Amino acid sequence: MANLISKSTKFNHFLLNTRVRFFSPFTTSSGNGGGGFIKPTGSFSGESATIFRPERYQSGKAGEQLDTIDYEEVENQVMDFPGGKVPITSQMKFISELSEKRLPCYRVLDDDGYPLPGTIFEEVSKELAIKMYSSMVTLQTMDTIFYEAQRQGRLSFYLTTAGEEAINIASAAALSLDDFVLPQYREVGVILWRGYPLEQVANQLFGNKFDYGKGRQMPCHHGSNELNYLTVSSPIATQIPQAVGVAYSLKMEKKEACAVTYFGDGSTSEGDFHAALNFAAVLDAPVVFICRNNGWAISTPINQQFRSDGIASKGQAYGIRSIRVDGNDALATYSAIRAARKMAIKEQRPILVEAMTYRVAHHSTSDDSTKYRPVEEIEHWKTAKSPIAKFRKYIQRNGWWSDENESKLRGDIRKQVLEAIQAAEKVEKPSLTNLFTDVYDKMPLNLQDQEKSVKDAVRRFPKEYPSDVPI
Repeated sequence: MANLISKSTKFNHFLLNTRVRFFSPFTTSSGNGGGGFIKPTGSFSGESATIFRPERYQSGKAGEQLDTIDYEEVENQVMDFPGGKVPITSQMKFISELSEKRLPCYRVLDDDGYPLPGTIFEEVSKELAIKMYSSMVTLQTMDTIFYEAQRQGRLSFYLTTAGEEAINIASAAALSLDDFVLPQYREVGVILWRGYPLEQVANQLFGNKFDYGKGRQMPCHHGSNELNYLTVSSPIATQIPQAVGVAYSLKMEKKEACAVTYFGDGSTSEGDFHAALNFAAVLDAPVVFICRNNGWAISTPINQQFRSDGIASKGQAYGIRSIRVDGNDALATYSAIRAARKMAIKEQRPILVEAMTYRVAHHSTSDDSTKYRPVEEIEHWKTAKSPIAKFRKYIQRNGWWSDENESKLRGDIRKQVLEAIQAAEKVEKPSLTNLFTDVYDKMPLNLQDQEKSVKDAVRRFPKEYPSDVPI
Protein backbone atom coordinates (compact mmCIF):
# COMPACT_ATOMS: atom_id res chain seq x y z
CA MET A 1 0.00 0.00 0.00
CA ALA A 2 1.05 3.51 -0.60
CA ASN A 3 2.28 5.62 2.26
CA LEU A 4 -0.44 8.08 3.14
CA ILE A 5 -0.14 11.43 4.79
CA SER A 6 -3.01 12.70 6.88
CA LYS A 7 -4.09 16.33 6.84
CA SER A 8 -1.71 17.18 9.63
CA THR A 9 1.69 18.69 10.15
CA LYS A 10 3.20 15.46 8.86
CA PHE A 11 2.73 16.83 5.36
CA ASN A 12 5.83 18.93 5.75
CA HIS A 13 8.76 20.18 3.78
CA PHE A 14 10.86 17.13 4.58
CA LEU A 15 8.40 14.85 2.85
CA LEU A 16 8.00 17.26 -0.01
CA ASN A 17 11.73 17.06 -0.55
CA THR A 18 11.54 13.27 -0.38
CA ARG A 19 8.87 12.39 -2.91
CA VAL A 20 6.57 15.26 -3.80
CA ARG A 21 9.56 17.23 -4.99
CA PHE A 22 9.26 20.76 -6.29
CA PHE A 23 11.98 21.79 -8.70
CA SER A 24 14.30 24.28 -7.08
CA PRO A 25 14.49 27.77 -8.59
CA PHE A 26 18.28 27.56 -8.38
CA THR A 27 20.99 25.02 -9.13
CA THR A 28 23.64 23.85 -6.71
CA SER A 29 27.32 24.45 -7.30
CA SER A 30 27.54 21.13 -9.14
CA GLY A 31 24.79 22.22 -11.50
CA ASN A 32 22.18 19.78 -10.21
CA GLY A 33 18.80 21.22 -9.27
CA GLY A 34 18.72 21.35 -5.50
CA GLY A 35 14.99 20.80 -5.42
CA GLY A 36 14.66 18.36 -8.31
CA PHE A 37 13.02 14.94 -8.21
CA ILE A 38 15.17 12.06 -7.02
CA LYS A 39 13.24 9.88 -9.45
CA PRO A 40 9.89 10.09 -11.20
CA THR A 41 7.07 8.76 -9.05
CA GLY A 42 5.10 7.85 -12.14
CA SER A 43 4.79 8.39 -15.86
CA PHE A 44 2.21 10.29 -17.82
CA SER A 45 1.47 8.16 -20.82
CA GLY A 46 -0.84 8.20 -23.79
CA GLU A 47 0.57 6.66 -26.93
CA SER A 48 -1.61 8.55 -29.39
CA ALA A 49 -1.70 11.88 -27.61
CA THR A 50 -0.18 14.84 -29.40
CA ILE A 51 0.32 16.64 -26.10
CA PHE A 52 3.21 14.37 -25.20
CA ARG A 53 4.81 13.94 -28.59
CA PRO A 54 8.21 15.56 -28.03
CA GLU A 55 9.08 16.41 -31.64
CA ARG A 56 9.93 20.02 -30.83
CA TYR A 57 11.85 18.99 -27.73
CA GLN A 58 13.95 16.44 -29.61
CA SER A 59 14.55 18.75 -32.55
CA GLY A 60 16.62 21.02 -30.31
CA LYS A 61 19.01 18.33 -29.09
CA ALA A 62 22.10 19.85 -27.56
CA GLY A 63 25.31 19.77 -29.56
CA GLU A 64 28.27 17.74 -28.40
CA GLN A 65 30.30 20.86 -27.61
CA LEU A 66 27.77 22.15 -25.09
CA ASP A 67 28.12 21.28 -21.45
CA THR A 68 25.83 22.41 -18.65
CA ILE A 69 27.50 20.62 -15.73
CA ASP A 70 31.19 19.84 -16.01
CA TYR A 71 32.72 23.29 -15.95
CA GLU A 72 36.28 23.52 -14.66
CA GLU A 73 36.37 26.55 -12.42
CA VAL A 74 39.58 28.54 -11.93
CA GLU A 75 40.57 27.91 -8.33
CA ASN A 76 39.51 30.63 -5.87
CA GLN A 77 38.61 33.07 -8.63
CA VAL A 78 35.17 34.65 -8.68
CA MET A 79 33.53 37.71 -10.16
CA ASP A 80 32.17 39.89 -7.38
CA PHE A 81 28.98 40.89 -9.21
CA PRO A 82 26.15 42.96 -7.61
CA GLY A 83 23.77 39.98 -7.83
CA GLY A 84 26.20 37.66 -6.04
CA LYS A 85 29.59 36.02 -6.54
CA VAL A 86 29.98 34.18 -9.86
CA PRO A 87 32.69 31.52 -10.28
CA ILE A 88 35.26 32.02 -13.07
CA THR A 89 36.05 29.41 -15.73
CA SER A 90 38.77 29.39 -18.37
CA GLN A 91 36.61 27.33 -20.74
CA MET A 92 34.33 28.85 -23.36
CA LYS A 93 31.26 26.67 -22.99
CA PHE A 94 27.71 27.62 -23.76
CA ILE A 95 24.84 26.48 -21.61
CA SER A 96 22.83 23.83 -23.43
CA GLU A 97 19.38 24.89 -24.57
CA LEU A 98 17.91 21.63 -23.33
CA SER A 99 18.68 19.00 -20.73
CA GLU A 100 18.93 15.37 -21.75
CA LYS A 101 16.12 14.26 -19.46
CA ARG A 102 12.61 15.66 -19.33
CA LEU A 103 11.18 16.85 -16.04
CA PRO A 104 9.16 14.08 -14.36
CA CYS A 105 5.45 14.32 -13.62
CA TYR A 106 4.16 13.75 -10.08
CA ARG A 107 1.36 11.18 -10.02
CA VAL A 108 -0.48 9.29 -7.27
CA LEU A 109 -3.08 7.09 -9.01
CA ASP A 110 -2.57 4.86 -12.02
CA ASP A 111 -5.23 4.62 -14.72
CA ASP A 112 -7.11 1.97 -12.74
CA GLY A 113 -7.31 4.14 -9.62
CA TYR A 114 -4.63 2.32 -7.62
CA PRO A 115 -2.01 4.37 -5.75
CA LEU A 116 1.44 3.89 -7.26
CA PRO A 117 3.83 1.86 -5.06
CA GLY A 118 5.73 4.10 -2.68
CA THR A 119 3.90 7.26 -3.61
CA ILE A 120 3.34 9.89 -0.96
CA PHE A 121 0.30 12.11 -0.98
CA GLU A 122 -2.05 13.88 1.35
CA GLU A 123 -4.83 11.55 2.38
CA VAL A 124 -8.39 12.78 1.92
CA SER A 125 -11.30 11.76 4.12
CA LYS A 126 -14.31 9.89 2.82
CA GLU A 127 -16.42 13.06 3.06
CA LEU A 128 -13.92 15.18 1.14
CA ALA A 129 -13.37 12.49 -1.51
CA ILE A 130 -17.10 12.14 -2.14
CA LYS A 131 -17.54 15.91 -2.31
CA MET A 132 -14.67 16.18 -4.79
CA TYR A 133 -16.09 13.40 -6.95
CA SER A 134 -19.64 14.79 -6.79
CA SER A 135 -18.35 18.21 -7.82
CA MET A 136 -16.47 16.74 -10.78
CA VAL A 137 -19.64 14.97 -11.91
CA THR A 138 -21.63 18.19 -11.43
CA LEU A 139 -19.14 20.04 -13.62
CA GLN A 140 -19.31 17.35 -16.30
CA THR A 141 -23.14 17.21 -16.28
CA MET A 142 -23.48 20.99 -16.27
CA ASP A 143 -21.08 21.32 -19.22
CA THR A 144 -23.00 18.74 -21.25
CA ILE A 145 -26.38 20.42 -20.72
CA PHE A 146 -25.20 24.00 -21.23
CA TYR A 147 -23.29 22.98 -24.35
CA GLU A 148 -26.47 21.41 -25.74
CA ALA A 149 -28.42 24.57 -24.83
CA GLN A 150 -25.99 26.66 -26.89
CA ARG A 151 -26.38 24.33 -29.84
CA GLN A 152 -30.15 24.78 -29.53
CA GLY A 153 -29.70 28.55 -29.85
CA ARG A 154 -30.64 29.29 -26.23
CA LEU A 155 -27.14 30.58 -25.37
CA SER A 156 -24.80 32.68 -27.49
CA PHE A 157 -21.55 31.02 -26.40
CA TYR A 158 -20.19 28.31 -24.13
CA LEU A 159 -16.98 26.44 -23.39
CA THR A 160 -16.52 23.33 -21.31
CA THR A 161 -13.96 21.93 -18.85
CA ALA A 162 -14.19 18.41 -20.30
CA GLY A 163 -11.05 16.45 -19.43
CA GLU A 164 -9.91 19.08 -16.93
CA GLU A 165 -12.42 18.45 -14.13
CA ALA A 166 -9.73 17.23 -11.72
CA ILE A 167 -7.66 20.40 -12.06
CA ASN A 168 -10.73 22.52 -11.35
CA ILE A 169 -12.08 20.66 -8.35
CA ALA A 170 -8.94 19.20 -6.75
CA SER A 171 -7.10 22.53 -6.83
CA ALA A 172 -10.16 24.36 -5.45
CA ALA A 173 -10.42 21.84 -2.61
CA ALA A 174 -6.79 22.49 -1.70
CA LEU A 175 -7.30 26.24 -1.29
CA SER A 176 -8.85 28.43 1.39
CA LEU A 177 -11.72 30.84 0.80
CA ASP A 178 -9.35 33.57 1.99
CA ASP A 179 -7.17 32.96 -1.07
CA PHE A 180 -7.87 35.18 -4.07
CA VAL A 181 -8.49 33.39 -7.35
CA LEU A 182 -7.73 35.04 -10.70
CA PRO A 183 -9.04 32.55 -13.27
CA GLN A 184 -8.95 32.21 -17.01
CA TYR A 185 -12.23 31.01 -18.56
CA ARG A 186 -12.05 27.26 -17.92
CA GLU A 187 -12.25 27.34 -14.12
CA VAL A 188 -15.99 27.44 -13.40
CA GLY A 189 -15.46 24.37 -11.19
CA VAL A 190 -13.31 26.45 -8.85
CA ILE A 191 -16.05 29.02 -8.20
CA LEU A 192 -18.67 26.26 -7.91
CA TRP A 193 -16.58 24.64 -5.18
CA ARG A 194 -16.46 27.96 -3.34
CA GLY A 195 -20.24 28.13 -3.14
CA TYR A 196 -21.35 29.72 -6.42
CA PRO A 197 -24.83 28.23 -7.06
CA LEU A 198 -25.88 26.58 -10.31
CA GLU A 199 -28.63 29.19 -10.55
CA GLN A 200 -26.05 31.95 -10.69
CA VAL A 201 -24.06 30.08 -13.35
CA ALA A 202 -27.21 30.06 -15.47
CA ASN A 203 -27.94 33.73 -14.70
CA GLN A 204 -24.50 34.73 -15.93
CA LEU A 205 -24.76 32.64 -19.09
CA PHE A 206 -28.12 34.21 -19.98
CA GLY A 207 -27.01 37.69 -18.87
CA ASN A 208 -30.25 38.38 -17.03
CA LYS A 209 -30.90 41.00 -14.35
CA PHE A 210 -29.70 38.65 -11.59
CA ASP A 211 -26.29 38.26 -13.23
CA TYR A 212 -23.62 39.82 -10.99
CA GLY A 213 -22.08 41.37 -14.12
CA LYS A 214 -25.43 42.88 -15.16
CA GLY A 215 -25.26 41.21 -18.55
CA ARG A 216 -22.17 43.10 -19.66
CA GLN A 217 -19.80 40.15 -19.91
CA MET A 218 -19.55 37.25 -22.32
CA PRO A 219 -21.00 33.94 -21.11
CA CYS A 220 -18.61 31.84 -18.98
CA HIS A 221 -17.05 35.01 -17.49
CA HIS A 222 -18.02 34.47 -13.87
CA GLY A 223 -16.94 36.46 -10.83
CA SER A 224 -17.87 36.98 -7.19
CA ASN A 225 -16.53 39.52 -4.70
CA GLU A 226 -17.94 37.48 -1.83
CA LEU A 227 -16.04 34.37 -2.92
CA ASN A 228 -12.74 36.19 -3.67
CA TYR A 229 -13.03 35.09 -7.30
CA LEU A 230 -12.11 37.94 -9.64
CA THR A 231 -14.25 38.22 -12.77
CA VAL A 232 -12.85 36.48 -15.82
CA SER A 233 -11.31 38.76 -18.44
CA SER A 234 -11.34 37.71 -22.11
CA PRO A 235 -7.84 38.89 -23.18
CA ILE A 236 -5.35 36.07 -22.70
CA ALA A 237 -2.91 36.23 -19.75
CA THR A 238 -3.96 39.62 -18.33
CA GLN A 239 -4.84 37.97 -15.02
CA ILE A 240 -1.32 36.60 -14.44
CA PRO A 241 0.52 39.86 -13.55
CA GLN A 242 -2.64 41.04 -11.77
CA ALA A 243 -2.38 37.98 -9.52
CA VAL A 244 1.14 39.00 -8.54
CA GLY A 245 -0.14 42.43 -7.56
CA VAL A 246 -2.90 40.86 -5.45
CA ALA A 247 -0.35 38.56 -3.82
CA TYR A 248 1.97 41.43 -3.03
CA SER A 249 -0.87 43.33 -1.36
CA LEU A 250 -1.60 40.23 0.77
CA LYS A 251 2.07 40.15 1.68
CA MET A 252 2.09 43.81 2.73
CA GLU A 253 -1.03 43.28 4.83
CA LYS A 254 0.53 40.13 6.38
CA LYS A 255 -2.48 38.01 5.44
CA GLU A 256 -2.44 34.23 5.89
CA ALA A 257 -3.52 33.83 2.28
CA CYS A 258 -2.15 33.73 -1.23
CA ALA A 259 -3.24 34.62 -4.75
CA VAL A 260 -3.87 31.79 -7.21
CA THR A 261 -4.05 32.29 -10.95
CA TYR A 262 -4.99 29.81 -13.66
CA PHE A 263 -4.01 29.92 -17.32
CA GLY A 264 -3.46 27.65 -20.31
CA ASP A 265 -0.26 26.70 -22.07
CA GLY A 266 -1.01 29.23 -24.81
CA SER A 267 -0.89 32.04 -22.25
CA THR A 268 2.81 31.35 -21.68
CA SER A 269 3.47 32.79 -25.14
CA GLU A 270 2.20 36.15 -23.93
CA GLY A 271 4.54 38.74 -22.46
CA ASP A 272 2.27 39.06 -19.42
CA PHE A 273 3.27 35.56 -18.32
CA HIS A 274 6.99 36.32 -18.36
CA ALA A 275 6.62 39.73 -16.75
CA ALA A 276 4.48 38.19 -14.01
CA LEU A 277 6.98 35.44 -13.17
CA ASN A 278 9.85 37.89 -12.93
CA PHE A 279 7.73 40.32 -10.91
CA ALA A 280 6.68 37.57 -8.49
CA ALA A 281 10.19 36.18 -8.02
CA VAL A 282 11.82 39.54 -7.38
CA LEU A 283 9.15 40.62 -4.88
CA ASP A 284 8.76 37.17 -3.26
CA ALA A 285 5.02 37.40 -3.78
CA PRO A 286 2.88 34.58 -2.31
CA VAL A 287 1.24 33.54 -5.56
CA VAL A 288 0.56 30.09 -6.99
CA PHE A 289 0.67 29.96 -10.79
CA ILE A 290 -1.36 27.01 -12.12
CA CYS A 291 -0.85 26.28 -15.81
CA ARG A 292 -3.27 23.87 -17.44
CA ASN A 293 -1.03 22.35 -20.08
CA ASN A 294 -3.76 20.70 -22.15
CA GLY A 295 -1.75 20.50 -25.35
CA TRP A 296 -3.63 23.04 -27.43
CA ALA A 297 -4.00 26.82 -27.58
CA ILE A 298 -7.21 26.56 -29.59
CA SER A 299 -5.76 24.92 -32.72
CA THR A 300 -2.07 25.60 -32.00
CA PRO A 301 -0.25 22.56 -30.53
CA ILE A 302 2.37 22.97 -27.85
CA ASN A 303 5.22 22.05 -30.20
CA GLN A 304 4.43 25.29 -32.03
CA GLN A 305 4.15 27.27 -28.79
CA PHE A 306 7.58 26.69 -27.28
CA ARG A 307 10.74 24.64 -27.65
CA SER A 308 11.37 24.25 -23.91
CA ASP A 309 10.43 21.21 -21.86
CA GLY A 310 6.92 22.39 -21.07
CA ILE A 311 6.11 25.07 -18.51
CA ALA A 312 7.69 23.91 -15.24
CA SER A 313 11.16 24.24 -16.72
CA LYS A 314 10.59 27.98 -17.12
CA GLY A 315 10.27 28.42 -13.37
CA GLN A 316 13.97 27.94 -12.67
CA ALA A 317 14.91 30.61 -15.21
CA TYR A 318 12.95 33.14 -13.17
CA GLY A 319 13.99 31.79 -9.77
CA ILE A 320 10.65 30.16 -8.96
CA ARG A 321 10.12 26.77 -7.31
CA SER A 322 8.11 24.57 -9.66
CA ILE A 323 6.46 21.19 -10.07
CA ARG A 324 4.90 19.18 -12.87
CA VAL A 325 1.83 17.20 -11.84
CA ASP A 326 -0.60 14.82 -13.53
CA GLY A 327 -3.64 17.08 -13.87
CA ASN A 328 -5.89 14.09 -14.57
CA ASP A 329 -5.07 12.69 -11.13
CA ALA A 330 -7.27 14.34 -8.49
CA LEU A 331 -5.16 13.16 -5.55
CA ALA A 332 -1.87 14.26 -7.10
CA THR A 333 -3.32 17.66 -7.99
CA TYR A 334 -4.84 18.13 -4.55
CA SER A 335 -1.58 17.17 -2.80
CA ALA A 336 0.58 19.38 -5.03
CA ILE A 337 -1.63 22.46 -4.69
CA ARG A 338 -1.94 22.02 -0.91
CA ALA A 339 1.84 21.89 -0.68
CA ALA A 340 2.26 24.82 -3.08
CA ARG A 341 -0.18 26.96 -1.08
CA LYS A 342 1.57 26.14 2.18
CA MET A 343 4.97 27.11 0.81
CA ALA A 344 3.66 30.27 -0.85
CA ILE A 345 2.22 31.55 2.43
CA LYS A 346 4.73 30.28 5.00
CA GLU A 347 7.83 31.04 2.95
CA GLN A 348 6.37 34.07 1.13
CA ARG A 349 7.41 32.89 -2.28
CA PRO A 350 5.82 32.19 -5.70
CA ILE A 351 5.22 28.62 -6.87
CA LEU A 352 4.67 27.44 -10.45
CA VAL A 353 2.55 24.32 -11.05
CA GLU A 354 2.29 22.73 -14.48
CA ALA A 355 -0.75 20.44 -14.59
CA MET A 356 -0.51 18.01 -17.50
CA THR A 357 -3.92 17.25 -18.97
CA TYR A 358 -5.84 17.18 -22.23
CA ARG A 359 -8.71 19.31 -23.53
CA VAL A 360 -11.20 16.63 -24.53
CA ALA A 361 -13.84 19.01 -25.91
CA HIS A 362 -13.61 21.68 -28.56
CA HIS A 363 -11.99 24.91 -27.41
CA SER A 364 -15.45 26.49 -27.33
CA THR A 365 -18.73 26.40 -29.22
CA SER A 366 -16.96 28.49 -31.89
CA ASP A 367 -14.44 25.72 -32.56
CA ASP A 368 -14.32 22.29 -34.23
CA SER A 369 -11.24 20.52 -32.90
CA THR A 370 -11.63 17.56 -35.28
CA LYS A 371 -10.28 19.87 -37.97
CA TYR A 372 -6.82 19.92 -36.40
CA ARG A 373 -6.48 16.73 -34.31
CA PRO A 374 -7.50 13.09 -34.87
CA VAL A 375 -10.78 11.86 -33.41
CA GLU A 376 -8.99 8.73 -32.14
CA GLU A 377 -6.74 10.89 -29.99
CA ILE A 378 -9.70 12.72 -28.46
CA GLU A 379 -11.51 9.45 -27.72
CA HIS A 380 -8.39 7.97 -26.11
CA TRP A 381 -8.21 10.80 -23.59
CA LYS A 382 -11.98 10.88 -23.13
CA THR A 383 -12.15 7.22 -22.14
CA ALA A 384 -8.81 5.75 -21.09
CA LYS A 385 -7.54 8.91 -19.39
CA SER A 386 -10.72 10.34 -17.87
CA PRO A 387 -9.96 12.02 -14.50
CA ILE A 388 -13.53 11.35 -13.35
CA ALA A 389 -13.40 7.65 -14.18
CA LYS A 390 -10.02 7.30 -12.48
CA PHE A 391 -11.15 8.96 -9.26
CA ARG A 392 -14.41 6.97 -9.22
CA LYS A 393 -12.41 3.73 -9.32
CA TYR A 394 -10.43 4.96 -6.32
CA ILE A 395 -13.41 5.90 -4.12
CA GLN A 396 -15.42 2.86 -5.19
CA ARG A 397 -12.53 0.55 -4.35
CA ASN A 398 -12.42 2.16 -0.89
CA GLY A 399 -16.08 1.29 -0.38
CA TRP A 400 -17.14 4.95 -0.45
CA TRP A 401 -19.19 4.81 -3.65
CA SER A 402 -21.56 2.51 -5.52
CA ASP A 403 -23.45 2.25 -8.79
CA GLU A 404 -26.61 3.29 -6.94
CA ASN A 405 -24.87 6.42 -5.64
CA GLU A 406 -23.72 7.20 -9.17
CA SER A 407 -27.17 6.88 -10.71
CA LYS A 408 -28.80 9.04 -8.04
CA LEU A 409 -26.12 11.75 -8.22
CA ARG A 410 -26.27 12.12 -11.98
CA GLY A 411 -30.07 12.19 -11.96
CA ASP A 412 -30.21 14.83 -9.23
CA ILE A 413 -27.58 17.05 -10.85
CA ARG A 414 -29.23 16.87 -14.25
CA LYS A 415 -32.55 17.92 -12.70
CA GLN A 416 -30.94 20.85 -10.87
CA VAL A 417 -29.16 22.13 -13.99
CA LEU A 418 -32.30 21.91 -16.15
CA GLU A 419 -34.30 23.77 -13.51
CA ALA A 420 -31.61 26.47 -13.33
CA ILE A 421 -31.74 26.95 -17.11
CA GLN A 422 -35.52 27.14 -17.20
CA ALA A 423 -35.59 29.70 -14.39
CA ALA A 424 -32.80 31.87 -15.83
CA GLU A 425 -34.42 32.00 -19.27
CA LYS A 426 -37.57 33.55 -17.81
CA VAL A 427 -35.80 36.41 -16.02
CA GLU A 428 -35.77 39.72 -17.88
CA LYS A 429 -32.57 41.26 -19.14
CA PRO A 430 -30.91 44.29 -17.49
CA SER A 431 -31.70 47.73 -18.83
CA LEU A 432 -29.49 49.28 -21.50
CA THR A 433 -28.67 51.95 -18.91
CA ASN A 434 -26.42 49.41 -17.18
CA LEU A 435 -24.00 49.67 -20.09
CA PHE A 436 -23.05 53.15 -18.93
CA THR A 437 -23.14 52.94 -15.14
CA ASP A 438 -20.68 51.71 -12.47
CA VAL A 439 -17.65 53.43 -13.99
CA TYR A 440 -17.94 56.99 -12.72
CA ASP A 441 -19.65 58.39 -9.63
CA LYS A 442 -21.19 60.99 -11.90
CA MET A 443 -21.60 60.06 -15.55
CA PRO A 444 -19.54 62.40 -17.78
CA LEU A 445 -21.12 64.20 -20.72
CA ASN A 446 -19.57 61.96 -23.38
CA LEU A 447 -21.16 58.87 -21.82
CA GLN A 448 -24.47 60.66 -21.46
CA ASP A 449 -24.34 61.45 -25.17
CA GLN A 450 -23.51 57.82 -26.01
CA GLU A 451 -26.38 56.52 -23.89
CA LYS A 452 -28.84 58.87 -25.61
CA SER A 453 -27.50 57.86 -29.02
CA VAL A 454 -27.90 54.12 -28.32
CA LYS A 455 -31.43 54.50 -26.98
CA ASP A 456 -32.45 56.67 -29.93
CA ALA A 457 -31.14 54.01 -32.32
CA VAL A 458 -33.13 51.28 -30.59
CA ARG A 459 -36.32 53.34 -30.80
CA ARG A 460 -35.77 54.10 -34.49
CA PHE A 461 -34.85 50.54 -35.49
CA PRO A 462 -36.54 48.26 -32.93
CA LYS A 463 -36.35 45.15 -35.14
CA GLU A 464 -32.55 45.38 -35.19
CA TYR A 465 -32.21 44.99 -31.43
CA PRO A 466 -33.30 42.31 -28.91
CA SER A 467 -36.88 42.89 -27.87
CA ASP A 468 -36.32 41.52 -24.35
CA VAL A 469 -33.79 44.21 -23.31
CA PRO A 470 -35.57 47.15 -21.65
CA ILE A 471 -34.48 50.63 -22.66
